[in-house]
Amino acid sequence: MAHCYTILILHTHTNHQLKMTTTANSRLVTYFFIFLFVSTPLITLAQDTSSNQSVVELFKKWRSFENPPILDGAPDYTSETFEKRTPEFKSLQQQLYAIDTTGWSIPDKVDWHIVNAEIKGYDFNQRILKPWARDPAFYKTIWTDRSDVPAHEGPAHHAIIDVWKYNFPLSKTDQTKFIAALKVIPVLNEQAKKNLTGNAKDLWVAGIRDIETQSKDLAQLKNLDGVQKNKKIVTAIDAAITSTNNLAEWLKTEAVSKTGPSGIGKENYTWYLQNVHLVPLTWEDEVMLLKRELTRAWSALKLEEHRNQNLPELDDASSEEEYNKMAKASAKSLLEFLDKNEIVTVKDYFETALNDHLGAYVPKEKRNFFWITAHLDQRPLYSHFYHWFELARMDNEPNPREIRKEALLYNIFDSRNEGTATAVEEMFMDAGLYDDQTRSREIVYIMIAQRAARGLGSLYAHANLMTSEEAGSIHSNYTPRGWMKTEKDLLLFEQHLYLRQPGYGTSYITGKYLLENTMAEYARMKESKNEPFEMKVFFDELNAIGSIPITLGRWQMTGVQSFLGQE
Repeated sequence: MAHCYTILILHTHTNHQLKMTTTANSRLVTYFFIFLFVSTPLITLAQDTSSNQSVVELFKKWRSFENPPILDGAPDYTSETFEKRTPEFKSLQQQLYAIDTTGWSIPDKVDWHIVNAEIKGYDFNQRILKPWARDPAFYKTIWTDRSDVPAHEGPAHHAIIDVWKYNFPLSKTDQTKFIAALKVIPVLNEQAKKNLTGNAKDLWVAGIRDIETQSKDLAQLKNLDGVQKNKKIVTAIDAAITSTNNLAEWLKTEAVSKTGPSGIGKENYTWYLQNVHLVPLTWEDEVMLLKRELTRAWSALKLEEHRNQNLPELDDASSEEEYNKMAKASAKSLLEFLDKNEIVTVKDYFETALNDHLGAYVPKEKRNFFWITAHLDQRPLYSHFYHWFELARMDNEPNPREIRKEALLYNIFDSRNEGTATAVEEMFMDAGLYDDQTRSREIVYIMIAQRAARGLGSLYAHANLMTSEEAGSIHSNYTPRGWMKTEKDLLLFEQHLYLRQPGYGTSYITGKYLLENTMAEYARMKESKNEPFEMKVFFDELNAIGSIPITLGRWQMTGVQSFLGQE
């Protein structure tokens, strides 16, 4: 049986206040030291195939509770209902804390912490974030595309319509379901006018754009196969459009009175990061880490450019034909590289998952940051599309543990999914992906710099040291080659999302660091036992554990606990 070491315990069942007595700098140094030099367990635990039933039963009760009651046909987010449900919430929380995990396997303890993190996420939303009261974008209902992570980024209500899940023309069953879903929109929009009492100026103003976009998306639904001929669907769509337009106008009228900050503050940010997303860092630690990555990416880029100065510049795809040819070749190159170099087990569904997201040619004057990179060499972006491999795995090979089958709530998966997708961009590069085209290495460092710059801006916005617009200027001005200045929609979308969802903007870089740390500790553990480190075994084990916070994955893979919580 492997030994489990509790690195830092700042949580108790009755006291959720963080007690930090060291400076930010010394704390980060301590984290780095602890992550790399803690005692090594004697044996790596294999993943269990079934969870402890006591936590599974509590998880089912919790998820049932988390789905709010219905008011006039729509989810009820009124303050009265939240207050009325508090005793039941507290009871569920105490039931979880009453479970004795002594003697449990690490995978079962990991499941306990997942449920605990979700429950704390609900608590934080109710006390601090309050998206139903502060964030107009919370009331967006229509989602036309699937997210590239397990659930939609940012807070979303419980009656969203994932249009991409429907096949048009609709079957009779789906038609009934679709119309019923559309009819919720006017009811929820009216409730929004009562619930939205917050004073968060930047969130309010930016949220108007999301609601106005919904009106356009609703109108586009009429172009789907079979919709125009169906009067019931068209009537429901028209009613939803009218209601959405009315909500947008109401938001504009109310916007002039909004004067307050939108960030949650450093202390709340740190509590949320550590207790809900299980990232063992503070706001100050993340500032330091992102500054370091930004500096490293810029300097590495300049060294690459110097190294490649006598090589021809990369030619961008200048036509649809060129783009498609390059895209197919890039997808094939990436998959063959992963397979032949034994980086990860390439499943049969990987090819389909990637080929469904190759993108399309975009005229130069309309390209945003990511499509600028993709018209030079798609492989850096397709490496980040590791996302789609993970979603295909969830679809084709659901995790055998009940608590890990579906997406975790409140974007708790961000350090794992966004962090991994960002980390593998550089990992695949270092493993030799661009040995055939060294100038493509420059793209990877530019992408890292962009993630660090936008995350840094989001940190200052959450600390209320900058407005969202000012945070966006860091994002824009510190991305190399001016590639974030070419198209403003991406900038607005990203900074708005990161203001809505604390920790998401930084998760690309902090998650990358946590994955690199996991690999380092895993490799050190193997070395201490005179066992070989096998890259494919590492990634396959990480994938099998599921889309859970990387610190929990690290604990299960190495037996070493490195997050703030109970053993």
